[in-house]
Amino acid sequence: MRLKTLLKIIAAVLLLGLAAWATPAQDPQDQGSDDVAAAARKTKDQQKNAPKPKKVLTNDDFPASTSTPPATDSAQQNKNDGQAEAAAPADDQKKDQNEEDDPKSEKYWRKKFQDLHDKLDHAQQELDVLQRELPKAETQYYSDPQVALMQQHDRSDINNKTSQIDAKKKEVDALKQQISDLEDEMRKAGGDPGWAR
Repeated sequence: MRLKTLLKIIAAVLLLGLAAWATPAQDPQDQGSDDVAAAARKTKDQQKNAPKPKKVLTNDDFPASTSTPPATDSAQQNKNDGQAEAAAPADDQKKDQNEEDDPKSEKYWRKKFQDLHDKLDHAQQELDVLQRELPKAETQYYSDPQVALMQQHDRSDINNKTSQIDAKKKEVDALKQQISDLEDEMRKAGGDPGWAR
């Protein structure tokens, strides 16, 4: 009985193998490309049959009002306006240039203070970075024992960072002193203390 069951199983496996070998294999890419092509055709047909969008009217579609002043007055006014507009930018540029060079003007002092404040902010940011890097250098771990011994006795990287921090602190103090001196100079020139902000 076992032999008969075994033979039936072998025969079934052989038949399935032959059936699988006899049927032509379908390429999955061909099936996918057919689906994509069909979807593209369907979309194209839908676009052809879709209704056209309706036009929306805006203020630009209507003509401007028809009530205008007489042509002679408007032409003369336009000519005068054009001359005034051409002269105005040149006058503004000269005025701005004179204000930046005049030690009694607000623009002159604001520009000077802005430059010093920008330099001070930049120097303080650099100082903050150096101060954050110093503790990292102090707790640095070296996998090479030779380098660890050299750093333990030499400490050149820590000394370099410390000297950079000291130099940056002096630069920050010098910039603060320059701002203070500029405030005194502005007060003597008669400027408003609010211009220093």
